Amino acid sequence: MEDWMSCEEDYDSSDRESPDGFENEDSDSHWMPFKGPSSKFWMTMKERILLVITKESLLAAQKEDLRRVMEVLSLQEHHARTLLIHYRWDVEKVLAILVEKGRALLFAEAGVTVGENKDSDMPGSSSTVLCNICIEEFPGNEVTSMDCGHCFCNNCWTEHFIVKINEGQSKRIRCMAHKCFAICDETVIRNLVSKRHPDLAEKFDRFLLESYIEDNKMVKWCPSVPHCGNAIRVEDDEFCEVECSCSLQFCFNCLSEAHSPCSCLMWELWTKKCRDESETVNWITVNTKPCPKCHKPVEKNGGCNLVSCICGQAFCWLCGGATGRDHTWSSIAGHSCGRYKEDREKKAERAKRDLYRYMHYHNRYKAHTDSFKQESRLRETIREKISNLEARDSRLRDFSWVTNGLYRLFRSRRALSFSYPFAFYMFGDELFKDEMTKEEREIKQHLFEDQQQQLEANVEKLSKYIEEPFDEYEEKKIMDIRMLVINISVITDTLCKKMYECIENDLLGPLQFSVHNIAPYQSKGIEKAVELAIGRSSKTNVNQHPESDSQTNGGNTESDQPSASGTSDESGCPSRKRARKGSFGCSLIDLNLPAEAIDRN
Repeated sequence: MEDWMSCEEDYDSSDRESPDGFENEDSDSHWMPFKGPSSKFWMTMKERILLVITKESLLAAQKEDLRRVMEVLSLQEHHARTLLIHYRWDVEKVLAILVEKGRALLFAEAGVTVGENKDSDMPGSSSTVLCNICIEEFPGNEVTSMDCGHCFCNNCWTEHFIVKINEGQSKRIRCMAHKCFAICDETVIRNLVSKRHPDLAEKFDRFLLESYIEDNKMVKWCPSVPHCGNAIRVEDDEFCEVECSCSLQFCFNCLSEAHSPCSCLMWELWTKKCRDESETVNWITVNTKPCPKCHKPVEKNGGCNLVSCICGQAFCWLCGGATGRDHTWSSIAGHSCGRYKEDREKKAERAKRDLYRYMHYHNRYKAHTDSFKQESRLRETIREKISNLEARDSRLRDFSWVTNGLYRLFRSRRALSFSYPFAFYMFGDELFKDEMTKEEREIKQHLFEDQQQQLEANVEKLSKYIEEPFDEYEEKKIMDIRMLVINISVITDTLCKKMYECIENDLLGPLQFSVHNIAPYQSKGIEKAVELAIGRSSKTNVNQHPESDSQTNGGNTESDQPSASGTSDESGCPSRKRARKGSFGCSLIDLNLPAEAIDRN
């Protein structure tokens, strides 16, 4: 009993150090070596910044980046916006080019012309100016000069702006002068266009605003259907999985459902393979032969090798050649096909082998996905069991081990299900045929499958004990199940980490001709983005974490999606061989139930 109580205290200590069930991370960042195969890589325990940008906060987010560039370079807002649009709203890249190439080259590449004597070059209202576009003279108050110094009449400018906006080029409208690459002042564009087409001016402003998302590789629209209107912004590492405030979980890089440990290319190929009729074609190749007349596939349904198509054509099943209908038990009249044709036999055998291989991985992927959906319904069942136990006169008051184990089961089951599409492509000939020899492929496949098998066995054990009707058991038996769930949760989390380390370090790391990045493993689950507060900088808002609806169970807080992982040593930090700045973040976030995302997809 003493051993049990000591283990219980160790397990619960990690759950009670913060309201969310994770260790407090109030300090800015501290450095520690990562223990494991990638120990030579150092990682910072700094929070990954994930922000939800709504329609209301979009302007505030854009203004924040504009302000940074305006302060450093002493620019007006439209010049700063032109710079950021050209460099895809990457403020760090703008500052790096400023240091590396200098101010003049930075402006020249982006088409920014800072007119120092623009006002002195403007013609007076009493003088006339010749417009080189329409070849007519206009008074000074009917012409406009841009920062580059080129001056044309307002009518020509307006027509030029209208055409460019309608063509979708409103974010970077260039000067009309020949070989001038200067970008026109957005204030001038807005003023001239609004006089003739106010709705087009609004469209122009909307394009400028949405440029922050459309042209920014670190900001992407949430792919929810129907669209929630939100965008997600990440910092430094675009290969991650995020959860929007609308509860949709997705891969930030490819905007499909979260699919780690599959790379984006692997998942794209897998979904296409499962969606189209590629495997149906394989089955047809294996089990049918084309009619030599109408070329439709014909399946043999008898023992005789003389078959007939619905078009009336008779042909030999052995070789596929057209024949007459006369035959005996041993031969077809006027036909002989005893010669061996190696290519045809090899093709059929290869198609059969590929089909069986695909079925092996697909059946296991489908089985774990179905189990995942079934286990997602356990949440309500677990609540009922906890309520029944609370109603009993028992000294047991802490049931966080159940919810911790449940969400550990969700995360591990999801990783396990997506590991089968990864293995299908990793050890096949479609992507990495020239990357490994046959012997290397077999060694790596055995290594990966051993880890996959261990994880699978422990996930099934965890599922079994969580589904136990422990609310009907005696107190001693409940304690035994509690310890089993705690221990298996720790083991399962460790095995998940090791499987990701194996993928990163031993499988994807040594690749020479291709690069496949995967989202890192997160012990605490897919990170949930927090909303960007209007009027505040993202840096000050990142530590504002969403509050989860919670209910009290025997003095402990159990959220609807609890965040405790059930391990005393979980850092929530992924194993990465190719370390990136900020990719090892550990946000204080609520755990999530991924089932809704899968059901919705």
